[in-house]
Amino acid sequence: MDYITNYNRWLNSSKVSKEDKLILLSMSKEEKADAFYKDAEFGTGGMRGILGPGTNRLNEHTITRVAIAFGLFVKKTYENAENRGVAISHDNRHHSRDFTLLSARILNQMGINTYIFDSLRPTPELSFAVRELGCCGGIMVTASHNPKQYNGYKVYDDTGCQLVPDSIQPMLDILSSLPNELDIEVPSSSKKGINQIISPELDEKYCSLVLSCQVHPELDKNGFKVIYSPQHGASLESALKVFESAGYEIIPVKEQCVHDPDFGATKSPNPEVASAWELSLEYAKRNHADLCVMTDPDGDRCGLAYLSSKGNYERLTGNQSGALLIDYLFKSYLEKGIMPENPVMYDTIVTSDLGRSIATSYGVKVESFLTGFKYIGERIHHYEKIGHGPTFVFGYEESYGCLVKPFVRDKDGVQAILLYSEMALYYKRKGIALDEAFKNLEEKYGYHHACLNDAYFEGMEGNDTMKRLMKELHESPLTSLAGLKVKS
Repeated sequence: MDYITNYNRWLNSSKVSKEDKLILLSMSKEEKADAFYKDAEFGTGGMRGILGPGTNRLNEHTITRVAIAFGLFVKKTYENAENRGVAISHDNRHHSRDFTLLSARILNQMGINTYIFDSLRPTPELSFAVRELGCCGGIMVTASHNPKQYNGYKVYDDTGCQLVPDSIQPMLDILSSLPNELDIEVPSSSKKGINQIISPELDEKYCSLVLSCQVHPELDKNGFKVIYSPQHGASLESALKVFESAGYEIIPVKEQCVHDPDFGATKSPNPEVASAWELSLEYAKRNHADLCVMTDPDGDRCGLAYLSSKGNYERLTGNQSGALLIDYLFKSYLEKGIMPENPVMYDTIVTSDLGRSIATSYGVKVESFLTGFKYIGERIHHYEKIGHGPTFVFGYEESYGCLVKPFVRDKDGVQAILLYSEMALYYKRKGIALDEAFKNLEEKYGYHHACLNDAYFEGMEGNDTMKRLMKELHESPLTSLAGLKVKS
């Protein structure tokens, strides 16, 4: 169906609000094409897109269709799904709370119980809630670190893990079989589900388990200052509670502690982008801080900057911070005699080899997966299910995501900020800055360099460009790069 047909269908529908129709009438030809040339895609990583009216936008109609598909999927997949229910959380973005409440109403009408928080909570706590409440699934409304005009929708299985391709395919099949977003009706069950607000006790238990990740809680924290920014997002309350309980002197970046959907006090909500750090580094210099930590808006990733041996503040990449934490954790586990038998670490194929080399030197087996933390979560569950195999001790990827303890089955930025703070404090007490600690790793394991260059392909034209580039790559694969032969 061409975009003009879709556009007119919306313009003439009684289900589309007057406000949205005014937006439709004000659209340029290019805007109409981008909003209507396809359906918003729900893939293996969920759905993410620009907010607004249109088939290729996130709005009450496209969200309704996906929520129905997920409801049908869990009822078909899990025994007693209606009673077990679905946990739902959201970040600080525009319409995140609206989409959360809409999803709960739809699932309740389908006979499925739902559990929602009283306000926003980070992605890792949603994963924990699914597991703790015994739910058959979860929904996280977030677009992570994308710009303010975006939102997204991620779904989780009964282990608190995002669904891997084989597991999510039945849901995608259901979704593709449903009527379009304006014609679809919510299936109605004779016994309606109940929506419940999750007790604050779950917050307490989550924070308590995060605190249990500490290896050296006894370290003297006097005079050690940490700057923390949640980038306007969902980790603020959990992070501050954990830091306070652990005894750290935390200085929050106040301007970025407001749950602002417009991200008004940051140039980017993405910790991988240098401009995201400007305000944090101002705070650090003003307060003579030792460390800056930052979570992204949905709280599953953590970046850090530190006071270097040269007296200036430097940032670490995800590969560098991950390597340092691997060395710190595994060294400490062995010193304390708490390294389990047959330990295993998980990473992704795009993550630096440095972490693997370090892990192997400590006797830790390493398994690598495709990009996406869901593969790591699935492997943790696999060994739990069969009752034997290696014991998980760490998982990470190059984009600032890591997991220390698997009571969560996704990346956990709250675990990360606590352990990075402990690691920096440990080295400070030894008179070592993090750049010196990293230099020691390179001297021992070899020099590694990785850099990230972002390329943006937006809208219909960008989608066509991506398809063309991928087609060329498949048809004419690289045989050499910078004078080196490409193996695969």
